[in-house]
Amino acid sequence: MPEEANNHSREVVASQQRPESEAPEWWEEPGLPWNTKPTKADYWCLGWFGFLGLFGLAMIPLRAWLLGLDPPVMLALTGSRIGAASTGALASVGQAPYWLAFLLIGSLVAIKFDWVYWWAGKLWGRGLLDVQAQNSTRMARNIERVEGWFHRVGWVGIFLAYVPIPLPIAFVVFVMCGATGMSVKKFMLLNFVAKTVWSFLYFGLGWVIGEPVVFVLEQYAKVANWVAIGLLVLVLVGVFRGKSRTARTLPADN
Repeated sequence: MPEEANNHSREVVASQQRPESEAPEWWEEPGLPWNTKPTKADYWCLGWFGFLGLFGLAMIPLRAWLLGLDPPVMLALTGSRIGAASTGALASVGQAPYWLAFLLIGSLVAIKFDWVYWWAGKLWGRGLLDVQAQNSTRMARNIERVEGWFHRVGWVGIFLAYVPIPLPIAFVVFVMCGATGMSVKKFMLLNFVAKTVWSFLYFGLGWVIGEPVVFVLEQYAKVANWVAIGLLVLVLVGVFRGKSRTARTLPADN
């Protein structure tokens, strides 16, 4: 792979230029996606990933609340699979007249931050994949497997990114699209089409099932607020526990 060869050559050149007694630079430490001294673009991209983490946590209770409030609105604001299926079920009984607009808006909203993964691939090649692969041998195997699929099918992999199986397909495919030189316009256009196709599939599934899904949604709406509050508490507890563990691992001041 050209990108891997370029990254490896930069590492070799850096190691040859550094005296043996000199310690590695901080940006060469394991666990970082870049292989050269980071620029402003690197910091900005890394900062966006931090924002995505916080945004994802905030959306957990919001999705639960929106599902009970109005599934079509949930579809438009999140583009979620549950939102698409629920809207399909409501449309089958005449309760979602503007479902197509909600579905298309939801596709745009769902992919709004996917360019960050493309950008990471463009900046760091496989660097972000290597960082994630360090988490466990299982993760490393899964990433390698998906990457192999991507090299066999190319841009078609974007359509496979939404297959609901427990593999990091979207993560690997989006990063590799940037790493292999795909333009961001082509990536986002294909991504929008792929997301819309999958939303139609889930919408159709909800339409076919119909009234049973509507009944479940009506019952869920009665407790949706409590579910959202419970999820919010769980998110906050997880954040505070994470901060406590981090504080315990930091060295004490002398």
